[in-house]
Amino acid sequence: MKLNLNPFKADFPELTPLWISVFVDILGFSILIPFLPFFGQQFGAPAWQIGLLLSTNALFGFFFGPIWGSLSDRYGRKPTLLISQLGTLAGFVMMAFSGSLTMMFISRIIDGIFGGNYPIAKAIVGDVVPPDKRSEQMSNIGVAHVLSSLIGPGLGGLLSPWGILAPGLMAASMTTVAVLMTFFLLKESNPLLVASTAPAGHPAGLEPVGAQVAPSRRRDIWQNLLARFLLVQWGLHTLSFTVYMSSISLFANLKLGLDAAQMGKLLMMAGIVRVFIRYVIFVPMRRRWGDRKTSLIGLGLFVPTYLLLGFVTNQLQFAGILCLVSFGAACSRGILNSFLSRSVAPSQQGAAMGLSASLDSFAQIAGPLIGGVVLDRTPLWVYGGITAFFALGAFAMALRPLDLGDQRAAVPTGAVS
Repeated sequence: MKLNLNPFKADFPELTPLWISVFVDILGFSILIPFLPFFGQQFGAPAWQIGLLLSTNALFGFFFGPIWGSLSDRYGRKPTLLISQLGTLAGFVMMAFSGSLTMMFISRIIDGIFGGNYPIAKAIVGDVVPPDKRSEQMSNIGVAHVLSSLIGPGLGGLLSPWGILAPGLMAASMTTVAVLMTFFLLKESNPLLVASTAPAGHPAGLEPVGAQVAPSRRRDIWQNLLARFLLVQWGLHTLSFTVYMSSISLFANLKLGLDAAQMGKLLMMAGIVRVFIRYVIFVPMRRRWGDRKTSLIGLGLFVPTYLLLGFVTNQLQFAGILCLVSFGAACSRGILNSFLSRSVAPSQQGAAMGLSASLDSFAQIAGPLIGGVVLDRTPLWVYGGITAFFALGAFAMALRPLDLGDQRAAVPTGAVS
């Protein structure tokens, strides 16, 4: 069996600008991590203001993510993605030259307002990739997320002698490259616009994949019972995952006394494991068992793994927990996005992915608050219990068969309709 271990060598090379766009967008957040103490010292900001700075981007993304997705349905993926990238570029430039905490807040607000990269990227995957391959390509977005989270803090640390100017300009430069690649290399994929510009007598350049199972008329996403079911499931999953991710370092410090350097190494290891699983285990596993069984394994694994957090006593056990969570994420997150993409009409891809991104943003706002309160006011085992509770909800919903028109991923009997 031949394995593709190069995340930039894809079956769909036209998607390369998307992976770069998502990578850069997340890099702009992760590059800030080494500078948190710096902000507090330079601007005299208390810890709660630094936490608010990090959640401000997610707050505005919660409201604007669905807007960008819907605009891409109406005006096209490429122009809306370019506008979103230019907004991200403006936010990074302002961050680089921030001389006050107020400017830092404004830069993160701008980035949040123009945070359409993520939902538009997923909408383009839904346009271009056939249903039977969509899960693999959706999971590439997660790989870009992991890689940027691995590289960002290290890059920020290397550039730290020059203050916030150097990482800000670095992020701005990378965004400029992403803009140029989108402008020159990315083709419009919105099936309605592609069909309207196709030469007479010739098929459109891109088939509206999934049309055979999508609603025949355009309707509100929340009136689509299957899409609504999948959005609720994604909301429970992403909330549990974000509560875990946002507070795992604090938990490790309270439970095992791990410092930032030790935790950074363990999280890097977990990220490498997730990339390895995506390219070595996930693809053959999914092709053998199908989307539904693979996602069930991933979602089911989260529940006992989170519960075991309360019983770890050493770094080796803790590292095992991190690796199991990486395995579950690699096996489920991309597939869940694929299910949502396949549940709506081609004309609704942007709107559906925008709502999904909005739920991510809500989780990024609520997750740190829930994790912080639980760790501060309850026994440590409750932290694993609350994440397992939300994860159990997502897993229980996955037990119900789905009718997506793809027999490898669905069981038609008793399906949600």
